[in-house]
Amino acid sequence: MRGKKQKEPVGINPAGIFEALEMLEKERNIPQSFMMDKIIQAITAAYKKDHEGVENVIVDVDEVHRTLKMFVQKTVVDEEDYVDPYNEMTLEEAKTLSAKYEIGDIVNLPVDNTEFGRIAAGNGKQVIIQGLREAERGMIYDEFTSKQHEILTGVVTRIDPRNGNVSLRIGTGTESTEALLMSGEQVPGEELEEGMHVRVYVVDVRRSTRGPQVLISRTHPGLVKRLFELEVPEIYDGIVEVRSIAREAGSRTKMAVWSADENIDPIGACVGPKGQRVGAIVEELRGEKIDIIKWSEDPAEFIAAALAPADVVDVRMSEEGKACRVLVPDDQLSLAIGKEGQNARLAARLTGYKIDIKPESFREDEAAAVEGASAEEAPVDEVPVEDAPAVETVSEDTAQ
Repeated sequence: MRGKKQKEPVGINPAGIFEALEMLEKERNIPQSFMMDKIIQAITAAYKKDHEGVENVIVDVDEVHRTLKMFVQKTVVDEEDYVDPYNEMTLEEAKTLSAKYEIGDIVNLPVDNTEFGRIAAGNGKQVIIQGLREAERGMIYDEFTSKQHEILTGVVTRIDPRNGNVSLRIGTGTESTEALLMSGEQVPGEELEEGMHVRVYVVDVRRSTRGPQVLISRTHPGLVKRLFELEVPEIYDGIVEVRSIAREAGSRTKMAVWSADENIDPIGACVGPKGQRVGAIVEELRGEKIDIIKWSEDPAEFIAAALAPADVVDVRMSEEGKACRVLVPDDQLSLAIGKEGQNARLAARLTGYKIDIKPESFREDEAAAVEGASAEEAPVDEVPVEDAPAVETVSEDTAQ
Protein backbone atom coordinates (compact mmCIF):
# COMPACT_ATOMS: atom_id res chain seq x y z
CA MET A 1 0.00 0.00 0.00
CA ARG A 2 1.37 3.32 -1.07
CA GLY A 3 1.62 5.96 1.63
CA LYS A 4 0.15 9.40 1.34
CA LYS A 5 2.16 11.93 -0.58
CA GLN A 6 3.90 14.23 1.85
CA LYS A 7 3.05 17.90 1.48
CA GLU A 8 6.04 19.80 0.18
CA PRO A 9 7.32 22.48 2.55
CA VAL A 10 6.83 26.14 1.72
CA GLY A 11 9.61 27.44 -0.49
CA ILE A 12 10.27 24.18 -2.38
CA ASN A 13 9.73 25.81 -5.79
CA PRO A 14 9.46 29.30 -7.30
CA ALA A 15 5.64 29.24 -7.25
CA GLY A 16 5.73 28.16 -3.61
CA ILE A 17 8.14 31.00 -2.83
CA PHE A 18 5.70 33.56 -4.23
CA GLU A 19 2.86 32.01 -2.20
CA ALA A 20 4.96 32.10 0.95
CA LEU A 21 5.91 35.75 0.41
CA GLU A 22 2.28 36.66 -0.19
CA MET A 23 1.34 34.98 3.10
CA LEU A 24 4.15 36.80 4.93
CA GLU A 25 2.91 40.14 3.63
CA LYS A 26 -0.67 39.42 4.74
CA GLU A 27 0.05 37.89 8.13
CA ARG A 28 3.30 39.57 9.15
CA ASN A 29 3.13 42.79 7.14
CA ILE A 30 6.53 42.09 5.50
CA PRO A 31 6.72 43.57 1.96
CA GLN A 32 7.13 40.90 -0.73
CA SER A 33 9.76 42.98 -2.50
CA PHE A 34 11.89 43.12 0.66
CA MET A 35 11.85 39.35 1.10
CA MET A 36 12.36 38.68 -2.63
CA ASP A 37 15.50 40.81 -2.62
CA LYS A 38 16.85 38.71 0.25
CA ILE A 39 16.01 35.46 -1.56
CA ILE A 40 17.73 36.65 -4.75
CA GLN A 41 20.84 37.58 -2.78
CA ALA A 42 20.88 34.17 -1.13
CA ILE A 43 20.35 32.28 -4.41
CA THR A 44 23.06 34.15 -6.30
CA ALA A 45 25.50 33.75 -3.40
CA ALA A 46 24.80 29.99 -3.29
CA TYR A 47 25.34 29.61 -7.06
CA LYS A 48 28.63 31.51 -6.95
CA LYS A 49 29.77 29.32 -4.07
CA ASP A 50 29.05 26.17 -6.14
CA HIS A 51 30.67 27.65 -9.27
CA GLU A 52 33.87 29.26 -8.14
CA GLY A 53 35.07 31.89 -10.60
CA VAL A 54 31.64 32.98 -11.79
CA GLU A 55 31.14 36.65 -10.97
CA ASN A 56 28.04 37.92 -12.77
CA VAL A 57 24.79 36.16 -11.91
CA ILE A 58 21.29 37.65 -12.20
CA VAL A 59 17.83 36.41 -11.31
CA ASP A 60 14.84 37.43 -13.41
CA VAL A 61 11.61 37.75 -11.41
CA ASP A 62 8.31 37.37 -13.27
CA GLU A 63 5.59 38.27 -10.79
CA VAL A 64 2.78 37.77 -13.31
CA HIS A 65 3.65 34.13 -14.10
CA ARG A 66 5.26 33.58 -10.68
CA THR A 67 8.53 32.30 -12.09
CA LEU A 68 12.19 32.82 -11.29
CA LYS A 69 14.98 32.32 -13.81
CA MET A 70 18.71 32.56 -13.25
CA PHE A 71 21.29 33.68 -15.82
CA VAL A 72 25.06 33.76 -15.87
CA GLN A 73 26.33 36.85 -17.68
CA LYS A 74 29.35 36.64 -19.96
CA THR A 75 31.05 39.39 -21.93
CA VAL A 76 31.77 38.83 -25.65
CA VAL A 77 35.51 39.26 -26.38
CA ASP A 78 37.88 38.73 -29.27
CA GLU A 79 39.46 35.27 -29.33
CA GLU A 80 42.89 36.79 -28.71
CA ASP A 81 41.62 38.45 -25.51
CA TYR A 82 39.73 35.37 -24.26
CA VAL A 83 41.25 34.44 -20.85
CA ASP A 84 38.31 33.92 -18.43
CA PRO A 85 35.92 31.12 -19.46
CA TYR A 86 33.70 31.75 -16.40
CA ASN A 87 32.86 35.34 -17.30
CA GLU A 88 33.82 35.68 -20.99
CA MET A 89 32.98 34.01 -24.30
CA THR A 90 34.47 34.38 -27.77
CA LEU A 91 32.65 36.12 -30.58
CA GLU A 92 32.45 32.81 -32.45
CA GLU A 93 30.65 31.18 -29.50
CA ALA A 94 28.29 34.13 -29.18
CA LYS A 95 27.41 34.00 -32.90
CA THR A 96 26.21 30.43 -32.47
CA LEU A 97 23.59 31.76 -30.09
CA SER A 98 22.62 34.85 -32.07
CA ALA A 99 24.10 36.56 -35.10
CA LYS A 100 23.42 39.97 -33.55
CA TYR A 101 26.13 39.66 -30.87
CA GLU A 102 29.24 41.83 -31.21
CA ILE A 103 32.41 42.26 -29.16
CA GLY A 104 31.62 43.97 -25.84
CA ASP A 105 28.03 42.71 -25.67
CA ILE A 106 26.67 40.93 -22.57
CA VAL A 107 25.21 37.46 -23.10
CA ASN A 108 22.73 35.99 -20.59
CA LEU A 109 23.16 32.22 -20.37
CA PRO A 110 20.25 30.48 -18.59
CA VAL A 111 21.12 28.21 -15.68
CA ASP A 112 19.77 24.66 -15.93
CA ASN A 113 16.27 24.55 -14.42
CA THR A 114 17.01 21.48 -12.33
CA GLU A 115 20.10 23.02 -10.77
CA PHE A 116 18.40 26.35 -10.27
CA GLY A 117 15.37 24.64 -8.69
CA ARG A 118 17.64 22.85 -6.23
CA ILE A 119 19.38 26.10 -5.24
CA ALA A 120 16.14 28.06 -5.10
CA ALA A 121 14.39 25.42 -2.99
CA GLY A 122 17.01 25.17 -0.27
CA ASN A 123 18.00 28.81 -0.07
CA GLY A 124 14.54 30.23 -0.64
CA LYS A 125 13.11 28.17 2.17
CA GLN A 126 16.00 29.11 4.45
CA VAL A 127 15.58 32.82 3.76
CA ILE A 128 11.82 32.63 4.34
CA ILE A 129 12.31 30.88 7.68
CA GLN A 130 14.90 33.51 8.62
CA GLY A 131 12.51 36.21 7.47
CA LEU A 132 9.80 34.81 9.72
CA ARG A 133 12.18 34.88 12.65
CA GLU A 134 13.23 38.45 11.90
CA ALA A 135 9.61 39.47 11.49
CA GLU A 136 8.63 37.94 14.81
CA ARG A 137 11.61 39.56 16.52
CA GLY A 138 10.77 42.88 14.89
CA MET A 139 7.15 42.66 16.00
CA ILE A 140 8.17 41.75 19.55
CA TYR A 141 10.71 44.59 19.59
CA ASP A 142 8.13 47.11 18.35
CA GLU A 143 5.55 45.78 20.79
CA PHE A 144 7.77 46.12 23.85
CA THR A 145 9.46 49.34 22.74
CA SER A 146 6.03 50.96 22.85
CA LYS A 147 5.72 49.70 26.45
CA GLN A 148 9.05 51.05 27.62
CA HIS A 149 8.74 52.73 31.05
CA GLU A 150 5.41 50.98 31.59
CA ILE A 151 4.27 48.24 33.98
CA LEU A 152 3.77 44.74 32.61
CA THR A 153 2.74 41.52 34.30
CA GLY A 154 4.99 38.53 33.82
CA VAL A 155 4.78 34.88 34.86
CA VAL A 156 7.80 33.41 36.63
CA THR A 157 9.04 30.50 34.50
CA ARG A 158 12.41 29.76 36.05
CA ILE A 159 14.58 30.78 38.99
CA ASP A 160 18.33 30.28 38.62
CA PRO A 161 19.56 28.80 41.90
CA ARG A 162 23.14 29.89 41.20
CA ASN A 163 22.67 33.66 40.91
CA GLY A 164 19.02 34.19 41.83
CA ASN A 165 18.07 35.62 38.41
CA VAL A 166 14.41 35.07 37.52
CA SER A 167 13.06 34.37 34.01
CA LEU A 168 9.59 35.70 33.24
CA ARG A 169 7.28 35.16 30.29
CA ILE A 170 5.84 38.55 29.31
CA GLY A 171 3.05 38.99 26.79
CA THR A 172 0.79 36.42 25.13
CA GLY A 173 0.84 34.33 21.96
CA THR A 174 3.35 35.10 19.23
CA GLU A 175 4.08 38.50 20.78
CA SER A 176 5.32 37.06 24.07
CA THR A 177 8.97 36.97 25.03
CA GLU A 178 11.26 35.92 27.84
CA ALA A 179 12.57 38.67 30.11
CA LEU A 180 15.24 38.36 32.77
CA LEU A 181 14.74 39.91 36.19
CA MET A 182 18.29 40.19 37.48
CA SER A 183 18.89 39.58 41.18
CA GLY A 184 20.01 43.22 41.55
CA GLU A 185 16.62 44.40 40.20
CA GLN A 186 14.64 42.32 42.69
CA VAL A 187 13.26 43.71 45.95
CA PRO A 188 15.42 42.53 48.87
CA GLY A 189 13.65 39.85 50.89
CA GLU A 190 10.96 39.26 48.26
CA GLU A 191 10.40 35.55 47.57
CA LEU A 192 9.38 34.69 44.00
CA GLU A 193 8.14 31.25 42.94
CA GLU A 194 7.56 29.56 39.57
CA GLY A 195 4.07 30.25 38.22
CA MET A 196 3.74 33.47 40.24
CA HIS A 197 2.37 36.57 38.47
CA VAL A 198 4.64 39.55 39.05
CA ARG A 199 4.36 43.19 38.01
CA VAL A 200 7.58 44.60 36.59
CA TYR A 201 8.76 47.94 35.20
CA VAL A 202 10.18 47.95 31.65
CA VAL A 203 13.43 49.89 31.93
CA ASP A 204 14.70 49.41 28.37
CA VAL A 205 14.32 47.29 25.24
CA ARG A 206 17.40 46.41 23.20
CA ARG A 207 18.06 44.50 20.00
CA SER A 208 20.33 41.47 20.22
CA THR A 209 21.36 38.57 17.98
CA ARG A 210 18.95 36.32 19.86
CA GLY A 211 16.03 38.70 19.55
CA PRO A 212 14.72 41.63 21.61
CA GLN A 213 16.16 41.93 25.11
CA VAL A 214 13.63 43.36 27.59
CA LEU A 215 15.27 44.84 30.69
CA ILE A 216 12.87 44.79 33.63
CA SER A 217 12.99 45.86 37.28
CA ARG A 218 11.10 45.60 40.54
CA THR A 219 13.27 48.21 42.29
CA HIS A 220 13.04 51.12 39.84
CA PRO A 221 11.27 54.26 41.18
CA GLY A 222 9.26 54.28 37.96
CA LEU A 223 7.39 51.20 39.20
CA VAL A 224 5.96 53.21 42.11
CA LYS A 225 4.99 56.08 39.83
CA ARG A 226 3.17 53.79 37.39
CA LEU A 227 1.37 52.01 40.24
CA PHE A 228 0.06 55.36 41.48
CA GLU A 229 -1.09 56.21 37.95
CA LEU A 230 -3.12 53.00 37.94
CA GLU A 231 -4.62 53.62 41.38
CA VAL A 232 -5.07 57.42 41.35
CA PRO A 233 -7.28 58.82 38.55
CA GLU A 234 -6.07 62.36 39.27
CA ILE A 235 -2.48 61.34 38.44
CA TYR A 236 -3.55 59.41 35.33
CA ASP A 237 -5.55 62.43 34.13
CA GLY A 238 -2.68 64.84 34.85
CA ILE A 239 -4.55 66.81 37.53
CA VAL A 240 -1.96 65.70 40.09
CA GLU A 241 1.69 65.47 39.04
CA VAL A 242 4.41 63.26 40.49
CA ARG A 243 7.36 65.65 40.57
CA SER A 244 10.02 63.48 42.21
CA ILE A 245 10.55 59.99 43.66
CA ALA A 246 13.32 58.55 45.82
CA ARG A 247 13.18 54.87 46.62
CA GLU A 248 14.96 52.19 48.59
CA ALA A 249 13.08 49.15 47.32
CA GLY A 250 11.49 46.91 49.91
CA SER A 251 11.93 49.46 52.68
CA ARG A 252 10.77 53.00 51.94
CA THR A 253 9.81 55.45 49.21
CA LYS A 254 9.38 59.22 49.29
CA MET A 255 7.23 60.79 46.58
CA ALA A 256 6.64 64.50 45.96
CA VAL A 257 3.32 65.44 44.34
CA TRP A 258 1.82 68.73 43.17
CA SER A 259 -1.32 70.08 41.56
CA ALA A 260 -1.94 73.30 39.67
CA ASP A 261 -5.57 73.19 40.84
CA GLU A 262 -5.82 74.88 44.24
CA ASN A 263 -9.02 72.96 44.97
CA ILE A 264 -7.22 69.62 44.71
CA ASP A 265 -5.31 68.15 47.64
CA PRO A 266 -2.54 66.18 45.87
CA ILE A 267 -1.57 64.22 48.99
CA GLY A 268 -5.20 63.36 49.83
CA ALA A 269 -5.80 62.21 46.26
CA CYS A 270 -2.86 59.80 46.47
CA VAL A 271 -3.81 58.48 49.90
CA GLY A 272 -7.44 57.97 48.92
CA PRO A 273 -10.52 57.39 51.09
CA LYS A 274 -9.41 55.70 54.31
CA GLY A 275 -5.99 55.18 52.74
CA GLN A 276 -7.31 52.68 50.20
CA ARG A 277 -5.27 53.91 47.22
CA VAL A 278 -1.89 54.05 48.89
CA GLY A 279 -2.77 50.87 50.80
CA ALA A 280 -3.24 48.92 47.57
CA ILE A 281 0.20 50.03 46.38
CA VAL A 282 1.86 49.20 49.69
CA GLU A 283 0.32 45.73 49.43
CA GLU A 284 1.63 45.32 45.88
CA LEU A 285 5.09 46.34 47.09
CA ARG A 286 4.93 43.79 49.92
CA GLY A 287 4.65 46.34 52.75
CA GLU A 288 7.09 48.98 51.52
CA LYS A 289 6.47 52.26 53.40
CA ILE A 290 5.51 55.27 51.27
CA ASP A 291 5.83 58.91 52.36
CA ILE A 292 3.80 61.29 50.20
CA ILE A 293 4.77 64.95 50.50
CA LYS A 294 3.75 68.13 48.74
CA TRP A 295 6.23 69.49 46.22
CA SER A 296 7.08 73.21 46.43
CA GLU A 297 9.05 75.48 44.16
CA ASP A 298 10.54 77.01 47.32
CA PRO A 299 13.58 74.80 48.05
CA ALA A 300 13.49 75.46 51.79
CA GLU A 301 9.81 74.57 52.03
CA PHE A 302 10.33 71.46 49.88
CA ILE A 303 13.30 70.29 51.96
CA ALA A 304 11.35 70.78 55.21
CA ALA A 305 8.48 68.69 53.85
CA ALA A 306 10.86 66.01 52.55
CA LEU A 307 12.18 65.33 56.05
CA ALA A 308 8.76 64.24 57.29
CA PRO A 309 7.76 62.76 59.67
CA ALA A 310 10.24 65.00 61.54
CA ASP A 311 9.35 68.65 62.18
CA VAL A 312 11.75 71.26 60.82
CA VAL A 313 12.49 74.45 62.76
CA ASP A 314 14.64 76.23 60.18
CA VAL A 315 16.27 75.68 56.79
CA ARG A 316 19.35 77.71 55.90
CA MET A 317 20.22 77.55 52.21
CA SER A 318 23.87 77.68 51.17
CA GLU A 319 24.89 80.61 49.00
CA GLU A 320 26.90 78.30 46.75
CA GLY A 321 25.85 74.93 45.38
CA LYS A 322 22.77 72.85 46.19
CA ALA A 323 23.29 72.46 49.93
CA CYS A 324 21.54 73.51 53.12
CA ARG A 325 21.59 73.20 56.91
CA VAL A 326 18.39 72.07 58.62
CA LEU A 327 17.53 72.57 62.29
CA VAL A 328 15.11 70.17 63.97
CA PRO A 329 13.92 69.84 67.58
CA ASP A 330 16.53 68.08 69.68
CA ASP A 331 14.17 65.21 70.47
CA GLN A 332 13.50 64.64 66.74
CA LEU A 333 17.08 64.52 65.50
CA SER A 334 17.14 60.74 65.23
CA LEU A 335 13.69 60.81 63.55
CA ALA A 336 14.90 63.31 60.94
CA ILE A 337 18.02 61.28 60.19
CA GLY A 338 16.15 57.97 60.24
CA LYS A 339 17.35 54.43 60.80
CA GLU A 340 20.84 54.12 59.36
CA GLY A 341 20.35 57.60 57.86
CA GLN A 342 17.57 56.46 55.52
CA ASN A 343 15.17 59.39 56.01
CA ALA A 344 17.86 62.02 55.44
CA ARG A 345 19.26 60.04 52.49
CA LEU A 346 15.89 59.74 50.74
CA ALA A 347 15.10 63.42 51.41
CA ALA A 348 18.40 64.45 49.83
CA ARG A 349 17.74 62.30 46.74
CA LEU A 350 14.15 63.52 46.51
CA THR A 351 15.08 67.22 46.62
CA GLY A 352 18.49 67.07 44.95
CA TYR A 353 20.07 68.99 47.84
CA LYS A 354 22.84 68.02 50.22
CA ILE A 355 21.23 68.27 53.66
CA ASP A 356 23.14 68.85 56.90
CA ILE A 357 20.82 68.12 59.83
CA LYS A 358 21.49 69.71 63.22
CA PRO A 359 19.50 69.83 66.51
CA GLU A 360 17.81 73.11 67.45
CA SER A 361 20.24 73.54 70.38
CA PHE A 362 22.99 73.80 67.78
CA ARG A 363 21.73 77.33 67.00
CA GLU A 364 22.15 78.39 70.64
CA ASP A 365 25.56 76.73 70.84
CA GLU A 366 26.52 78.43 67.60
CA ALA A 367 25.36 81.82 68.88
CA ALA A 368 27.24 81.33 72.16
CA ALA A 369 30.35 80.38 70.24
CA VAL A 370 30.08 83.49 68.07
CA GLU A 371 29.47 85.63 71.15
CA GLY A 372 32.49 84.13 72.89
CA ALA A 373 34.66 84.72 69.87
CA SER A 374 33.54 88.38 69.71
CA ALA A 375 34.34 88.92 73.39
CA GLU A 376 37.82 87.45 72.98
CA GLU A 377 38.52 89.72 70.03
CA ALA A 378 37.26 92.95 71.79
CA PRO A 379 39.77 95.35 73.56
CA VAL A 380 39.86 95.17 77.35
CA ASP A 381 38.34 98.66 77.84
CA GLU A 382 35.63 98.06 75.22
CA VAL A 383 32.14 96.89 76.22
CA PRO A 384 30.12 94.70 73.85
CA VAL A 385 27.38 96.64 72.08
CA GLU A 386 24.54 94.58 73.45
CA ASP A 387 25.76 95.24 77.04
CA ALA A 388 26.47 99.00 76.64
CA PRO A 389 24.13 101.48 78.41
CA ALA A 390 21.72 103.44 76.27
CA VAL A 391 23.05 106.80 75.05
CA GLU A 392 20.69 109.72 75.56
CA THR A 393 20.25 112.08 72.66
CA VAL A 394 21.48 115.66 73.46
CA SER A 395 19.90 118.68 71.73
CA GLU A 396 21.62 122.07 71.00
CA ASP A 397 19.53 123.85 73.67
CA THR A 398 20.58 121.38 76.34
CA ALA A 399 24.20 121.86 75.41
CA GLN A 400 23.94 125.62 75.95
